[in-house]
Formats: sequence, C-alpha cells, structure tokens
Amino acid sequence: MKFSENWLRTFVNPPLATRELADALSMGGLDVEQVEADRDDWVLTTKPTPNRGDCLSLSGIAREVAAVTGAPLSLTDIKPVRATISDRMDVTLEAPQACPRYCGRMVRGVNATAATPEWMTRRLAMSGIRPVSALVDVTNYVMLELGQPLHAFDAAKLNGGIRVRFARAGEALTLLNGEAPSLTPAFLVIADDTKAVALAGIMGGLDTAVGDATRDVFLESAFFSPDAIAGKSRQLNFSSDSSYRFERGVDFAGTLPALERATRLMLDICGGTAGPVTEARATLPARKPVRLRLARAERLLGIKLDGSQVSDILRRLRLEFTAAAGEFQVTPPSYRFDLAIEEDLIEELARIYGYDRIPATMPAVPATLLPVAEGRRSLAAIRRLLVARDYQEIVSYSFVDAAWECDLAGNNAPVALANPIASQMSVMRSTLAGGLIDGLVRNLARKQLRARLFEAGRCFMPGASGSYHQPVRIGGISYGEARHEQWGLKGRPGDFYDIKGDVEALLAPAAAAFRPLEHPALHPGKSASIVIGDMTAGWIGELHPRWQRKYDLPLPPILFELDFDAIGERGLPTYNETSKFPPVRRDIAFEVDEEIRYQAILERLLREKPAIVTEIGLFDIYRGTGVEKGKKSLAFRVLLQDTRKTLTDAEVESTVSHLRRILQQQFNAKLR
Repeated sequence: MKFSENWLRTFVNPPLATRELADALSMGGLDVEQVEADRDDWVLTTKPTPNRGDCLSLSGIAREVAAVTGAPLSLTDIKPVRATISDRMDVTLEAPQACPRYCGRMVRGVNATAATPEWMTRRLAMSGIRPVSALVDVTNYVMLELGQPLHAFDAAKLNGGIRVRFARAGEALTLLNGEAPSLTPAFLVIADDTKAVALAGIMGGLDTAVGDATRDVFLESAFFSPDAIAGKSRQLNFSSDSSYRFERGVDFAGTLPALERATRLMLDICGGTAGPVTEARATLPARKPVRLRLARAERLLGIKLDGSQVSDILRRLRLEFTAAAGEFQVTPPSYRFDLAIEEDLIEELARIYGYDRIPATMPAVPATLLPVAEGRRSLAAIRRLLVARDYQEIVSYSFVDAAWECDLAGNNAPVALANPIASQMSVMRSTLAGGLIDGLVRNLARKQLRARLFEAGRCFMPGASGSYHQPVRIGGISYGEARHEQWGLKGRPGDFYDIKGDVEALLAPAAAAFRPLEHPALHPGKSASIVIGDMTAGWIGELHPRWQRKYDLPLPPILFELDFDAIGERGLPTYNETSKFPPVRRDIAFEVDEEIRYQAILERLLREKPAIVTEIGLFDIYRGTGVEKGKKSLAFRVLLQDTRKTLTDAEVESTVSHLRRILQQQFNAKLR
C-alpha cells in the first residue's frame, strides 16, 4: 500500500525523520519496501502480510506507528450525519453468512460534476489511485483512510430494494471494467428486485454506475465474509482494491462510521441532502477472549517480562484485557482477524518489545544419535546408489498436465487441483514418468545427447473414504549411449538390460523377478513388472513408440519406477559358512518351446533344487541351425558344493539328474 507521509502524520506524529519512521515500521513487522520523494512530501510503500488486513488503511498504519513508537494517536473524529429527508431503500440479506452487515443511505440532489478538492486528489494520486469524479473519489478516499471499501450506485438506475444474494447460474452482469464474467452460484452479488447490479466485495456494475448526470446516490458500506470473497478474483483473472481488502478481513465495526464519513465528505463537496441509514444485520464474527500466560511468553521468547511491560504493550496495541495472577484475558478488536490464539499475542509482544532487543542465545540440546534401523535403507542411501550408477537427480513439480496422466498412467480421473497455478499443471501426478520425460526433453533441447535422470518423490492417488494415498517412489530414465563416449569402448545405445542391471544393483541383496507387463506408458513387448518375493515393487520398460513420436524423441528411452516402501526394506546380514571344499560345475543344455519364459524355468529350478546346489544361472541362448522352429536352446550353469565334504561323482550326477527331470516333466524340455 502506498501513502503520503504528511497524511499519515495527521493521525500520528512521532518525532522521527522519514527514514527513521520507515525503519520503525519495518522493525515492528510492517515492511516498508520503498520511500520516494514527492515535492514537499514523501511516499511510503508497505506490503503487509496477508493476515494484516487492518494495515491496508491510513488509520491502521497510524495505529501501528503509535504502538511501535509510543506516539499519541489521533484518529478521525466521525460524527453521525443528521438525516434531512426520509427517503430510504429496503435492504434484504438473503445470504446472511456471506454478508452479515449491510449499511446504506440515500443522498439526493448531489452535483456529480463538482470538482474534487486538490488535497484529496493529491492524496489519492500519491496512494496510486487515479481521481475519477467527486462521487467516486470520496468512496476511494474513505477506503484508504479507514480501510472500508464503499460503493456509490446511481439510485435512479435501481429497481426496488437491495438484495444481497448469491448469483444465479448464467446471470448476466457487466462490471465497471467492461468485463462480463460468467457468474455461478459461488459468487455473491448485490441485486435489486430485477437483476444483479454489483459483484459483492469486488466491483460494481456498469449499468448502475454514477456519472455526470447522476442526481441521487445510494451509498453502500457493507461487511462481506473473507470466505465469500477469497479466491474469486483469481477465478475472474482480475483484482480490485475492494476484493484485496475484503478477502483479508475488514473491520465489521467500522461499516457504519465509514458510511457516515463518506456521507459528510459527499455533502461537503457535492452538496445534496442525506436520508436515514438503512442497516441489515445478521450474526457478526465473535471476538472470543484469548488467554495469555506470562510464563509461556517468557519461555517462548527467551526474555524476562513483567506484568507491567505486558500491560503497557497491550494498551499500545489498543487491546482490551483483564489481568490476574500472571495471566491476561485479551479480547481482540474487530479489525484484528489475525489474533486468535495465545501464540498470536506472544508474537505481538515480541514485535512491540523489539526483535532487535531479544538476545540471540544458542539452544542447549543434548547431541544424541538417533537409532537407525539396520533392516531399512534410507532414501538418501538409495539416492547415493543411483548417483554412483551415473544418474543425475532432478526435482519436478507434483502438479502435472492432465494429458501426462492419461498418456503415461492410463489415469482418466487424477486428483484435480481446485486452484491450479497454470492450466498445464492442473492435476497431481500418480507416476514420476511425466516429469522424467519432460526433463529428458529439456536436456535434448539443449544438445545433451545422453541423459540418465532419476527422481524421488511422492505420487498421489485417491484412497478410501475420500482420503488420498501418497506413496514415495523412485523413478529413472535412460537415453542415448550406454557409456560416456571414449576411445577404449565401442559406442552402443543403452538398452533394456542395461537399466535392468541398474535396478538389480539398486535392489541388491534382494533378488527380483521380472515378469511380462502391459503398461500404458511402455512398449508392450519390452516391459516388465519388478517382483520381490510376493510383492510387486515397480515396473521397467521402453517407452511406447506412440509416446516417443508424441514427445519427439529420436530414440526410445528406458524408464523404471519403484515403490520406496517395497525396496527400502532389506534383510539383516546372516552368517553362512564358507566351504573349504572345491565346487563342481555342470552345464545343462536343453530345448523348450519359444513361449516358455526363462524366469519361470529359473524359479522352478531354484525352488526344487537340492541343498548342495549353490547357484543356477543362464549363460547361453541359441536359436538357429539344429534347433527346431518354434523352440529355443537354453544353457544353464549349475554349481554344486558342500560345506562338510567333497562331493562324489554319484552325488553330483544324482543332483543333475534331478534337475533334468524337473525340466523334462515340467517344461517338456529336450536335453541336448
């Protein structure tokens, strides 16, 4: 908010120079962003935090200056304007929770072309508001002075009484800025008996605006609930001085005084005669007393306070209170919506006492090491493993494009945001794939021909009973050459098995099984689910050609995604005796049908192997001459070893024969 220093000093005049005054406000928590010279005056620009709507007026800032500096405060003396005519307009509150107080009065016979006084136009201009006409300037001036937005209707353009209600679906209303928004029942409007005439708390309507021909004015001063106004400006894509104040909270006790102040200024400048005030009132916000304990304030602030100091600060803040036995019962005023709990009052004590006077003391905290579960890996350890595998970490938004969810997760009903920051960031992600692909596209656009990226973050899915499931996942993407370009290795593109090796290294010592998977993001023949024990831990695969073309990728990247809960667990180390006796190796080669999966064969052999078999692994796959069409030849390496004795030929042959029988009986294998 911008304001004139000279105008401020009409309310409070501490013995401080301009810069010292700005510093005092900043030290009190009301940051002064800029101080500019303007002829014989200074313009100060403040930016109150959203909870301090009371500081969006000269009166509010003056109260702050008086509290911080201790200077006497002299606010505008507002006296009721005596009604000289009996004309009035009926007011009906059809939405009392959204508008619990509405005041208005008729002013007849005004001169709408009267010139606004120079002192008023100058103060408005120095506050960043363009003077328009005397009638409009008066309402803007009172808003800046008291913090209460007002509106002047041309009474001749109103039909019947005033009704405060929610808009009807599709109701038409052209605003003062020329906009004609599509209204919904979420918007609060001011209406007459036939139509909406203003968007409550935001902007008046063009059809009932005052102009040079206006003779009779209906002057409005109302209190609108912050909940009824908040967020509406964002939906409309424009803001106003009124909405900026109402959505932060306006003094509901100042509604009538502001109307009286505006009436007096209007009569003095534009002439006319005023009617009686019409007021409609419902239940106003309750100002409940807040308990403030002196001992708790001392403990939180780390300073010694006595009751007289606290009482003095509360008086300077113009807070009503009672004190007894080290406790204060403080009733917040109607303009302080930010004072609701004890900590709010303690913050006020610190602010007025002076942050610079509170000594900086180091906390005395015992340095104890927290227990670390050996059976679980931390997310940091997994990050280090991926970095060691030549991946670079990225951090992307959890807000993503709805098209990503549809394309890459087959999710047509993602968790939608009520107020997205951008149209392409309207839903919450259920997979990390979108952010990884977007990161890859950005790298390729910057001539990075090889990229290995990973991300660890939460994904979001609807849960039971309206809740949300938010698992932590680790995702990765690999594109381009398998290794950095160098003279010692021949270049080749990275493939599925390179990334499969990275995943296996990440999961070690757990042994994962890879099973065929249909996934909307992945190539149907080059994708797999990752299974640890009986639990599916994630997926891996090559990007589907359809999405490769859509995202304009010259080569297909390989992606993987793992659930942290599934891979974070790890078994505790156990002792196994090392054999002193030599191992025995036997190779088993056989033909099976092409559709039989290697993983199924390996799992069956491992499940039914004798105890002396220590390792079974595939070392060769052959298709071609000598192998029937529709079949493949697999060769397994079998290692046998006993920890107590050297194996005999009979024991070895018996074990190998047992494995061969499994292959023949379970998979119809033909031994070679």
